[in-house]
This record gives sequence, structure tokens and C-alpha cells, in this order.
Amino acid sequence: MRAPTLRPRDTGAPEVGTEFVPIGEVARNEAPRATIDPDRSLSWLRRALPVMRSHQGIFITALVLSFLGLVLQVQIPNLLNHAIDNSIQKHTVPLSHYVWWVVGLGVAGAIAGYFSRLFLFETAYDIEYDLRNIIYEHLTKMSFSFYDRVQSGQLISRANSDIRSVQMYMTFAPMILVQCSIAVVAFIFMLSISVPLAFIAMATMPFVYLTGVKMRKSMFPVSWLIQSRLADVATIVDENVNGVRVVKSFAAEEQQLRALQGAAGRLQWGYIKDADLRARFTPLVQNLPQVGLALVLLFGGYMVIHGTLGIGAILAFNAYLLMLQAPFMMLGMLIMMGQRAAASADRIYEIIDERPTVTDKPDAVDLVDCRGEVRFSHVDFAYSADVERLVLADFDLHIAPGETVALVGRTGAGKSTVARLLNRFYDVRHGSIEIDGHDVRDLTLASLRANVGVVLDEPFLFSVSVRDNIAYGKPSATLEEVEAAARAAGAHEFISHLDDGYETVVGERGYTLSGGQRQRLAIARTLLVNPPILVLDDATSAIDVQVEQMIHASLRVQMQGRTTLIVAHRLSTISLADRVVLLDQQKVVADGTHAELLESTPLYAEVLAQAAEFEAEAAREEAPAPESETPGGNGHGPGGNGHGPGGNGWGPQ
Repeated sequence: MRAPTLRPRDTGAPEVGTEFVPIGEVARNEAPRATIDPDRSLSWLRRALPVMRSHQGIFITALVLSFLGLVLQVQIPNLLNHAIDNSIQKHTVPLSHYVWWVVGLGVAGAIAGYFSRLFLFETAYDIEYDLRNIIYEHLTKMSFSFYDRVQSGQLISRANSDIRSVQMYMTFAPMILVQCSIAVVAFIFMLSISVPLAFIAMATMPFVYLTGVKMRKSMFPVSWLIQSRLADVATIVDENVNGVRVVKSFAAEEQQLRALQGAAGRLQWGYIKDADLRARFTPLVQNLPQVGLALVLLFGGYMVIHGTLGIGAILAFNAYLLMLQAPFMMLGMLIMMGQRAAASADRIYEIIDERPTVTDKPDAVDLVDCRGEVRFSHVDFAYSADVERLVLADFDLHIAPGETVALVGRTGAGKSTVARLLNRFYDVRHGSIEIDGHDVRDLTLASLRANVGVVLDEPFLFSVSVRDNIAYGKPSATLEEVEAAARAAGAHEFISHLDDGYETVVGERGYTLSGGQRQRLAIARTLLVNPPILVLDDATSAIDVQVEQMIHASLRVQMQGRTTLIVAHRLSTISLADRVVLLDQQKVVADGTHAELLESTPLYAEVLAQAAEFEAEAAREEAPAPESETPGGNGHGPGGNGHGPGGNGWGPQ
């Protein structure tokens, strides 16, 4: 059975009243029940309370069961006191009576403890799930300008280790406080046995509190420093893994190792300082209750000798104090967790509190029945607000529906910037960009980007199958549709020779494929969506001339009835265009056919000559192996274009 082919877009009149229907998948995961409080004046914990309150039912149950189990444990020393007095000394009650009570309380406490910990961990992972979804959803809404200046390693660290620190404190701190609250219940039992001895036993508690306050104040800045330096290490590792080809091509392993050692050394200093502070304060917090034990033995023993207190009471007091040691030992850990969580929360809120610069207006409308008319009017743009030099200045361009226009200019002239402004990766500083008479700022981002398909100069592939990469914009596409898109992009032949064909899983970022193969998959991915406006940002730069000619033959068919904007360097790519626009000095300086510009504009011939010279030089430097067999054979390493802030490929060209 013959596979279907992609057809050019219908140029007939659009239907009236059609609604925009997204073709991407709708999220099926359970959304967080609550989010972070946006009020920045609140403490970090109060801002996170809505997330905790959304799970309050199961969380409160866990705390109540924990408290119940501790209350049952507190009964045992009191039973021990009565057993010694009534069964061993006075022989008025059988000893088995108290033995069965102790066994029963132990079993009941174990059951309560089991369900308490089960519900506690369930709450902990629910809160972690919510926090991860909240921060990831926020990251998906952030504009490209945010990613231009923020390191990916910092984001990864905040979305992983920082979230874990906050989650641990939010769930386990209340549990530790409940366990420490058993001191109140134990104190009540102590009072019932002997009021003076109870106050003597608890005499050290105020000193434990003061030591904890001092420990908390000392540890906060160190905890913040540790979380920050953890992110620095994560950034270096992330960049070296993603840029491993660049590192190895320059034999810079030792250089990067020294950079990592420096970051790890600074992190080590923070951990050592943290350990030093804990070594100073934790022993005091943990061992001050033992001073109370010594006081009980001293004064309680004196009272027993003088007959004012029974031996069973001394043993009960000792059991209570030993029981209180574990919660107070955890108190030091609670303080440490609290300071680390506070530092982590501050770092998370730095991201959540930042607002995207490119958003839908409240009255934004969907772009439907797109004809493909594009108009740039007096556009001024710069990638950073504090940059005086504009990338585009008073830029004007009109593209008629179904027309193919090539943008030509020197490196840095703003060609790729024009392409990225069209589907609103960034907003213009002045002027306007219109599609079918609608300012792009008045359109919903989802409908705008569904109608404007972009193939970037450095394509990104996911670590999934070839089929899933091509169907990324249309997950419901059939295999026949995927194959048709691959044929249109000239990719079907090399895909067929892969081990598993369309089910072959590409490596990290697609680097198991050559640069030209990645570009062809990116073209297929966009063609499958079949957008009415197509932007090719130097999309065939890594493809050899013979393969490019086959792709162009297919693209000519695909571009019929489709508005196409081509960022071009090669003469062969320019030949696809109906009209050529020359950019220089941040604006259009010439507009016409290729032949007209060659005849009338010397700058146009100069730009083409420079591009041809650069391409020839690059070809001489490449390995002799054919492009289809040499991964990355175009010589373009990851991030090798060096365009834009942070070198991630989003800057001006």
C-alpha cells in the first residue's frame, strides 16, 4: 500500500467561524491542588502553607496517629512505677497484669506508628509532586529572555535538591515537633508522681531552647551558601555533559576538571563550616537533657533514701528522660533542616516570583483561518533592555499570503531575529508585527505558534524514537503521516537504514545522527504540523548540496500556497524564494528578485561572496566522510553558533 504524501496548503477562501483546535496533547496528569502564595511579604513557610493545607486530611491523620503512639509509649514508665510498687514491693497486684498491659500498649503503639509513617511519607511525596509540577509549569511559561540569562544547572538544582529540602522540612518538621511535644505529656505524668522532681528534671529545657535559637541564626547563611554552591556544581556538570564534544575537541578535560574541583572545593568549605557549627551546637542540644537525668538521680535518690519517694518513681523518671532524649536529638536535625529549607525556598521563590515577559493578553483571540499575510511595521528590537544598540531598527517588511521571501545579510544583521519575532519568542520594543491584520500581541500564543512553524538552524531532538521526534508537534499522527513528512524532508531514506527504522531511539540531543540528519528530522517535524506560515532559519546549512537539492524539490511543492520566510546563506536556498530581502544596519536596504539585487545592489553580491567563501572554507575543514554517515559531520558542535546571550543559540545573527 502506497504511503500518503503531504499536500500543499489549500489556497482557497477560508471557512468562516472555524475555531482554533490545538493539535498537541492535553496534560493528563493530576494538577496540584494549590500553589505557592504570591504574597512576597510572607515568610517562606507561610507562602508554602497552601500546598501543605491541600493535603491536610491525610497529614493531620499521620500527626494524630504519631501523637497517639507516643502517648501510649508514655504510659509504659508509669505502669513500670506501679508494677514495682504494687507487684514487687507490696505484692497486691499480680505482675502478669502489668505485663499484659505493657504488651498491649506496645502492639497498639506499633500499629499507630505504622500507619503514621505510611501516611506521613505519602504526604511527603504528594507535596514533592506538587512542588515539582508548580515549578516546572512555571518554567514552561517563562519567556526566552529568562533562559538567555539563567544557567540550566541552576534551574535543575532548584527543581531537584532545593525542592527536596523544602519538602523534607514541611513534612518531617511537624512530625519531629509532635515527638518533642511528648515532653509535655511526660511532664504531666512526672507531676502526677512528684512535683518537685518534675521541675528538677525539666530544668535544662530552657537552655536547650536558647541553644537551638543560637544554632538556627548561625546556620542560615551557611545553608544558603551550600545550596547556591550545589547549583554551581550542577551547572558545571550539566554544561560539560551537554558540551562534551566541544570539551573533547579542544582537549579541555583538565581545564574543566579544574573548574569542577574549584566549585567542589568551595562547596566542601560550606559543608565543613556547616559541620563545624553542628559540632558546636548539636552536642549541647542533645546532651542537656542528660543533665536532667543526673539531677533526677541526685535529688530523686536523696528523696528515696529519706522515704519521700518510691524506687519505682525513680525508674519511671529515668525512663521518661531517656524517652525524651530521642526527640531532642532530632531537634538539632530539625534546626539544620529548617535553615536549609529556608535557603532552598528563597532560591525557588526567586524563580516563581519572576514573571514571563511574553504572555497572552486577557482579551487575546485565537488565530484561525490563517491566510499567511505577514507585516513588520517600524519594528525596533534588542535582546536586553539595557542594551543601547538595537538588533532591528525601524524594520519594515511585508509578505503576501503564499509568498516565499528569503532574508539575506551579514552575520549579526538580524535575520534570525526576524524569524524569532514572528512567532513571538520575544516582544518588539517599538512597532508592530501583524499576521492577517492581527497584531501578534493580540493573539493567543498557542494559536500563533500553531500557525507559524519554525525550523531552527540548530535543531534539537529528544532522546526518544525518530517517529516520536517527527510527531512531536502532532502526537496523534499515524505512521503513514510521519513517513510522508519524512519523505518531504528527504529523511525517509536514511531513517530506513537505521537499525530499528522509525522506532530507532536517537541519543542525547540527537547526537547519534549527523547534523544534516538532525536538520531533516526537524524539517519533517514542522511539515507534519502543516502550518500556514513556515520559517526556515538556515534549516539546510548542515546538509550537503546533493541532498539539499532533493529537499528543495520537495519543499517547492510544500511551499505552494504557504507563506514562507527563509533565512538564507546559500545561493541554492535563495533560489527557492520569490523575493529576496537584504538586511544591513538593522533594517531592509534592498528588496527584489535575486537577479534584480545582483544588478542593482553591490552589497548583495558582496554578502553572497562572503557566504560562499565561508562555506567553502568550512567544507575544506570537514572530515571526508559523507554527511549521512558522520554524526555532526557539518562541524557544528553543540552551541557552536555562539549566538546570543549565554551562547545558547537565541541571539542575533
